[in-house]
Amino acid sequence: MTHILLPESPAPPTRIRRSRPRTLTLRRVLWRVGLVLVLLGVALGGWLGWQFWGTNWVSEQRQGEVSSALADAWTDGEDAVTTDFGDAIAILHVPRFGDDYAVPVLEGSSEEVLAAGIGHMAGTDAPGERGNHVLAAHRITHGEPFADLPELRVGDLVHVQTRTATYTYVLDTGGTDLVVPFTDSWVLDDFPVNPGGGTRPPAGVGKRLITLVTCSELFHTDNRSVVFGHLVRRVPAADVPTVYPELTDTALPRSAPTDLERGHS
Repeated sequence: MTHILLPESPAPPTRIRRSRPRTLTLRRVLWRVGLVLVLLGVALGGWLGWQFWGTNWVSEQRQGEVSSALADAWTDGEDAVTTDFGDAIAILHVPRFGDDYAVPVLEGSSEEVLAAGIGHMAGTDAPGERGNHVLAAHRITHGEPFADLPELRVGDLVHVQTRTATYTYVLDTGGTDLVVPFTDSWVLDDFPVNPGGGTRPPAGVGKRLITLVTCSELFHTDNRSVVFGHLVRRVPAADVPTVYPELTDTALPRSAPTDLERGHS
């Protein structure tokens, strides 16, 4: 038998892999890292924008809604009104904060309440009553009703307007006089006594007090700024236009006139 020798098939050509330049690979990594950082920056900027401007805009709208609902309830003879954000009971006027400062007061201190106005701390007394009327609010974001609390001075007036009367308190301490940990509950007592012997409501001012509370710093903090005051006048609602025409016209007085009644006990 004759064998025919076939020519061998040529070996397939060897594929040469070219390694990518290391500088090109590093450049792509850096580009991707940079893109991620940019996206994170945009997200953070959006979040900060929402916190510092968006929440304020929303809260201002809510405050307007609550104030309008409360005015309608008062016209109908109701002392309070239930809203989507809580039960509103009063309007707070603080002349030191501006001539047009008028923020609704709602019961409690939940996130919903503090995003719609000022919170009346649970377990503390009603406006004008014997004891301590404690109000809390944000200092920054969500309408920041107490943004200027550090500007308060001894002698400044605070007006709490309800359906039946307007209660005027004069401040006994300033906005920077007392900072306490948020766990210090003694400031909520009917007659607060500082266990450390420091700032507290002075003796001889009667037993109808007001306390304003907010964060002591603009950003996250566990400390609270606290201001104390006492009641000096109660004006029935029917007499408010005569005694306090400024409630609807111009600026309320910023400090206590000499003729204010101090005989409350």
